[in-house]
Amino acid sequence: IDADLERKMQLAQNITSLALSLRKKEMIRVRQPLQKIMIPVLNPKMQQDIEAISSIVLSEINVKEIAYLTENSDVLTKKIKPNFKTLGPKFGKDMKLISGVITQFTSDNIKQIEMEGIYKINDTITIDLTDVEISSADIPGCIVANNDGVIVALDITLSADLKEEGLAREFINRVQNLRKDNGFKVTDKVNILVENNEQLKSAIQNNFAYICDETLADKLEFSKSIENETNDMELVDGITAKVSIKKH
Repeated sequence: IDADLERKMQLAQNITSLALSLRKKEMIRVRQPLQKIMIPVLNPKMQQDIEAISSIVLSEINVKEIAYLTENSDVLTKKIKPNFKTLGPKFGKDMKLISGVITQFTSDNIKQIEMEGIYKINDTITIDLTDVEISSADIPGCIVANNDGVIVALDITLSADLKEEGLAREFINRVQNLRKDNGFKVTDKVNILVENNEQLKSAIQNNFAYICDETLADKLEFSKSIENETNDMELVDGITAKVSIKKH
């Protein structure tokens, strides 16, 4: 058993699940690239762990970069509240005293319990991370989620370039489906003809090499009209296209 690897993969799964849940909440397709995910790191070790699995995470959630927020960063405002489910059984009559202290926590107190895993209320009472719930407020252009001590802020701002790349990825997906439906081999080169469509044309031209590589297209051209052997392709946001695909 490689405990170090297990810890890193569990972290990767946690970050991925949080990011995908945020995508689902905002109804952002996984094929739509996003620019950035921000993750607060409590210490250098946590950042090293995330860096070790960053390529897996970015690929799974279709995001271009990870920005690490250190303890000095004021981008995310953290909030804390008592976790009564654990406080009640553990501390009983002292629960009211403890919850009163927790609600008065400063940002430094929150950092302390995050870093040390425990916080001393008084000489006889010490709480740990399971006794509190730490979350972060959403920031402009981002949505935030947290689980098991990990917080992620997903930048959901879509630039024109990101939208076009998302449309190009949808186009690739539909072409791959057409290849399969037509019984083409994985290695077959193809020629693709697309009826002129201003919404799609820019996305294809600006992601031309990527599309050709992914679809094994020797030729990818536009035409004013296509008459023979066309396929009506439904993409996203009401965008459709007529496409002809033939073996080269």
